Amino acid sequence: MRSLEDFKSITRRNEPLAPSTWLKTGGSAEYFMTPRNAEELAEIVRICHQTQVPLRVLGGGSNLLVRDEGVKGVVIQLSDPFFSRIEIEGHRVTAGAGASLSHLISQSTKAGLAGLDVLVGIPGTVGGALHGNAGGKSGDIGQHVISAKVLTANGDIHVRREDELSFAYRFSSLNELIILEACFELHPEDPEAITNRMRTLWIMKKATQPLTFQSAGCVFKNPRGMSAGWLIEQAGLKGLRQGKAEFSDRHANFIVTQPGATSQEVLDLIEQAREKVASQFGVDLELELQIW
Repeated sequence: MRSLEDFKSITRRNEPLAPSTWLKTGGSAEYFMTPRNAEELAEIVRICHQTQVPLRVLGGGSNLLVRDEGVKGVVIQLSDPFFSRIEIEGHRVTAGAGASLSHLISQSTKAGLAGLDVLVGIPGTVGGALHGNAGGKSGDIGQHVISAKVLTANGDIHVRREDELSFAYRFSSLNELIILEACFELHPEDPEAITNRMRTLWIMKKATQPLTFQSAGCVFKNPRGMSAGWLIEQAGLKGLRQGKAEFSDRHANFIVTQPGATSQEVLDLIEQAREKVASQFGVDLELELQIW
């Protein structure tokens, strides 16, 4: 049986992960691997499965907090161009999981296809966006998916079609180990009209979110019928600082970090928010941020 040592050319040991996350905090990955195609990726997955080595997939790092002690096992990033291909045929767009969401939106807009434009301003990769069903007030990515190719924990590739797919608020039934690609059904519209709509959405986001700071987007999911940001603000935590991390004074559901911040400082703020909101409002805040 092959081993991880057979992939030295695409492996870096003890690779710092902080530069690959938007919060710029956290430790290193024991093995950081960048497979060049689906076959190589599947082989790595099979080896990890058979040898019980922990494996995680790093997307754009825009919704991730890595603990200061780092990550044991393998961290895979689908950064090779093979995983970032975008193909357009008629009203359908197929995108690799490694493609940036912004690139997918711009390519579909240029082709005069609307639907994904409601996601403008959301960072990260297509795979990450699908895993958490990224979206906003105007819609989410899941409503346009008609199929997805996935890789299971034992290295098998399957295609999930509409009858096997379900999406809800920050939820996706695509819970296999790795999403490889997805196909979206969009609708035709004048590219200029799509662009104008995106420009309006972008202006609104810039006015209400700390987009120029180091952050990982919304920390908590909005409880049903409520705003997590409003709850945190009402609990008196807006602008609260812990070391070099703080709840944004622009949007309380964002934690922003300064150079030198630690993940523990972010975790301390998260715990304070959960405790105060639970004690004052009886609401248990659920994380939207992924923590490794």
